[in-house]
Amino acid sequence: MSAADDIKNAAEKAAGKVKEGVGKVTDNERLEAEGQADQVKASAKQAGQNVKDAADKAGDSVRDAFDNK
Repeated sequence: MSAADDIKNAAEKAAGKVKEGVGKVTDNERLEAEGQADQVKASAKQAGQNVKDAADKAGDSVRDAFDNK
């Protein structure tokens, strides 16, 4: 995963937290829900990247094992 993706996901999650907080303070349920949804979306993107990275590492390990035989 690139550092840019990490930063983008973290920024999106932080923006969601801010939006959720503003929704709570202003008693705006829609804004609060949007903030929560933004956080979930950022977390899902991060999880997807983590799975992709793990698959890439597993593939590299398999290739290395066959190359070293």
